[in-house]
Amino acid sequence: MSKAYPRSFSHIGISVPDLEAAVKFYTEVMGWYLIMEPTEIVEDDSPIGAMCTDVFGANWEKFRIAHLSTGDRIGVELFQFKDQVNPENNFEYWKTGVFHFCVQDPNVEELAEKIVAAGGKKRMPAPRYYYPDKKPYRMIYMEDPFGNILEIYSHSYELIYSEGAY
Repeated sequence: MSKAYPRSFSHIGISVPDLEAAVKFYTEVMGWYLIMEPTEIVEDDSPIGAMCTDVFGANWEKFRIAHLSTGDRIGVELFQFKDQVNPENNFEYWKTGVFHFCVQDPNVEELAEKIVAAGGKKRMPAPRYYYPDKKPYRMIYMEDPFGNILEIYSHSYELIYSEGAY
């Protein structure tokens, strides 16, 4: 068996209750590029309809989707499903599955304030330093206006964790 090689990250899918509002937030606040306008996908025998039935099973009926791209070319699919349910608390980190995604911005504080001004919220009172008095690496957990958990890093993942243990 050959050794595994590191695969590149392609995209992430994020469910939102209001597709237009999410496109506005992620393009205006996060600066991501809109590469496909909001589109309705219906359950039918078309190639995309059949593919979605493979994924969701029968009777999904329809959903809306938009495609965006980050500054480093990572794709972001925004989904608005029929009869979407918004949990009271979307921060169930103890459950299996993705519980957050992280973006990088050297001005963590400014981006955090933009997110709050756009209807999101801080999950921490202020950014924290990973190595106080040694390095400027900092982070903060946030929520987008739709309840999705996101984190902001000031520096790259590799730099932050290259120090080893905390």
